[in-house]
Amino acid sequence: MPLALLALAVGAFGIGTTEFVMMGLLPDVADDLNISIPSAGHLVSAYALGVVIGAPLLAAVTARMSRRTVLIGLMGLFVVGNALSALAPDNGWLLAARFLSGLPHGAFFGVGAVVATKMVAPERKARSVSLMFLGLTVANVAGVPVATLMGQHLGWRATFLGVSAIGLAAIAALAFLIPHDHEHTTAQGLRGELAALRSLPVWLSLGTTVAGFGALFAAYSYITPMLTDAAGYADASVTLLLALFGVGATAGNLLGGRLADHSLRGTLFGGLTALVAVLALFPLLMRTELTAAVAVTLLGMAAFATGSPLQLMVMEKASSAPSLASSANQAAFNLANAGGAWIGGLALAAGFGVTSPALAGVALAVLGLAVASLAYAVDRRRAPVAGRERIVASHVPQEAEAVHH
Repeated sequence: MPLALLALAVGAFGIGTTEFVMMGLLPDVADDLNISIPSAGHLVSAYALGVVIGAPLLAAVTARMSRRTVLIGLMGLFVVGNALSALAPDNGWLLAARFLSGLPHGAFFGVGAVVATKMVAPERKARSVSLMFLGLTVANVAGVPVATLMGQHLGWRATFLGVSAIGLAAIAALAFLIPHDHEHTTAQGLRGELAALRSLPVWLSLGTTVAGFGALFAAYSYITPMLTDAAGYADASVTLLLALFGVGATAGNLLGGRLADHSLRGTLFGGLTALVAVLALFPLLMRTELTAAVAVTLLGMAAFATGSPLQLMVMEKASSAPSLASSANQAAFNLANAGGAWIGGLALAAGFGVTSPALAGVALAVLGLAVASLAYAVDRRRAPVAGRERIVASHVPQEAEAVHH
């Protein structure tokens, strides 16, 4: 695997840290800015909104630029957003800075995934994407806990300055390690890029991402009360258990990338099926501390085993605009974050019990399997048509030549 993938992983590490660290800093930010915890929670939503808007928009408008230049520029915007977050004088400015920080998130992963696959042999594409995502999963193991501790001891502003430093390191790595010859080959412009998203298989792939990762976030958004109220863990132990989730996500990401290079569709179906099983067992596994720790780890493994296959599948279905489609998949991931948390919250508010968000996740994971099955059926139906078109195309020149002679 090329060393240049390390540069992408460093950028992903910084992005993953800044995305998830806000959850641990909410009380500190709320106290410092004299706002309520629910108001501080809008800072999480502002970042996610930035991702959803910025992912397809920035990927589309930079379609004709060198991918190396785009990646460096996106990481520069990331540094600026986090630096402004550290300097924000009040909640309004911090909301704007968090929105700005989220803008490059999806486009970085989208363009980065295309660059990663271009640097390896076809049989290693999924593994290359998983190695870039490795930065995101490792952020949950090390980056977020360390950044949270930094914020608690040095102030939350120090955390965002530290994340900005990671972004600067990523810029240096991208500048030195990403080759100059990885450029967008399309000259079709913004309209042509957007036209690639009209394909039904692309939307079915995006729908699988929303449903599949919505299942994860339906449960994970409420993992703390499950661990404390159902499994009996003390509040101080939750951080360690969330690190276990990161370990599971890292293992699942690497395993999913390796398996997807052998069977993309099989890995996707296997991961979603495993996610259904793990979430269905959550009410049982959350009864003891040991089994709860196992459940958290398995949840990360099952969910992130589907990450690389989904990213690669979206790129393949939109081959004329892979950067835009890949970035749109990151927007879908953040929609899954918001939608899954909302659906899990509905189950909790309805009084179905502290582990009920996991069962809501089961329904979403089954929906993801249904959408993935529909996508498979559409591909099977279109395959014979595409095959006939190729046969006709291959015979037309010969027939034309015969007529000419």
